[in-house]
Amino acid sequence: MSLSEAVRSAPAAWPGRALPADFLWGASSSAYQIEGASAEDGKGPSVQDVKTVPAGTPDFSVCSDHYHRWAEDIALLAELGLKSYRFSIAWTRILPEGTGAVNPAGVEFYSRLIDECLWHGIEPIVTMYHFDLPTALDARGGWADPATVDAFVEFARVLFAAYGDRVTHWLTINEQNIMTLVPHHGLGAAAGPDYPLYQANHHMLLAQARAMALCHEVLPAAKIGPAPNIALALPLEGTAEDVLCAQYLNAVRNWLYLDAAVLGRYNTLAVDHIRRAGYRLDVSDDDLRVLREGRPDFIAFNYYNTETVTYAPGETLEDADGAIHGPGRIVPNPHFATTDWNWPIDPLGFRTTLQEIHSRYGLPLMVTENGLGAYDRLEPDGTVDDGYRIDYLRDHITAMKQAIDTGVPVIGYHPWSAIDLISTHDGFLKRYGFVYVRRDNESTHDLARFRKKSFHWYRRVIASGGADLA
Repeated sequence: MSLSEAVRSAPAAWPGRALPADFLWGASSSAYQIEGASAEDGKGPSVQDVKTVPAGTPDFSVCSDHYHRWAEDIALLAELGLKSYRFSIAWTRILPEGTGAVNPAGVEFYSRLIDECLWHGIEPIVTMYHFDLPTALDARGGWADPATVDAFVEFARVLFAAYGDRVTHWLTINEQNIMTLVPHHGLGAAAGPDYPLYQANHHMLLAQARAMALCHEVLPAAKIGPAPNIALALPLEGTAEDVLCAQYLNAVRNWLYLDAAVLGRYNTLAVDHIRRAGYRLDVSDDDLRVLREGRPDFIAFNYYNTETVTYAPGETLEDADGAIHGPGRIVPNPHFATTDWNWPIDPLGFRTTLQEIHSRYGLPLMVTENGLGAYDRLEPDGTVDDGYRIDYLRDHITAMKQAIDTGVPVIGYHPWSAIDLISTHDGFLKRYGFVYVRRDNESTHDLARFRKKSFHWYRRVIASGGADLA
């Protein structure tokens, strides 16, 4: 399409207008946070099952008990009107040791789950790896061991064979950048003080590229993409130093991962920071070939908030001449309201992030997480008035529609989370779902499900194609 044709075909203003009928209105979850049954039916342990959880929070043995209540939960998501459901498959439920013998009970569980989604008209969108590295692989070095790359590709092959006839959208690795920047999120016990962090990250990039290439080989009709957490870094002030620090933070936090996944190369500014910071990073010509051969069909990404950075002498990475080579200090932004957990709320940053990703890479985009964690309260009459969540989602959906109006091809929106699940750091104190689960950090209670106010609101949003946000 020529530029003049693109301009003539640009949509009119969005207010009150629905998104296309094939837009994937959905919601998200992850296996280790929702399923429970962490040692049932042949499942092996993951790093999430054996880690020391924060004081006062529960482990992942029960979670929301989705493993036993999946049919009830999918019926609720169908009532919600979801067009798609993005969930992850627990690696050790399929391959208890991370490689080797396949667990038939695990394969059958997800087969039933996928079939139930399809029966209700919900498209399953599968995340292959969401922070739950098998402990058997962790014991051998985790992602620092190149053999984990082969294990992940083996896992991918099993998934494609088992579910490729019913799943058309695949996500490779959830928030690889967050695992690298905050290793305790999912890299396991192996990620100690001497862990070769960016070499392990490189192995994940290779595993992802090989899985994408394999998907295209064995499932030519399927689509696959990465799922990092992408949010623009903003300079606190208009100084050149703050702008340069923001440029480095964007490279290290965002573009390193998408440049490798989409363009098959390393971001030069990110490499400059990695090497000057003293990290090991060995990349061969064959590795670069693997990256180039594993191309995504779309980019999935999670967004919660932008980050703000300022130049900080003594903290910003500088060389002997004072030249800046790395991020400065991440600071609160005085212009933004915050959540109960002091996360900034920046819906316009969602729009600018969408626009920047599309400007850089030109691929369709799928939002796979976006949401508000809060202290939800179940009233005696079984209601949960989470109007604050509605306000957050309304503002972000509005911003997304504005980005679409500029020409950004967004194909789906999946708030976090479909139902309440364990927050990694705060357990059930911090809730995100459209469905309240009656349990807390001290007791599982009866695990009953209750529709929140946001449930009814989002159902109207979906039914109207996004036109009705009131």
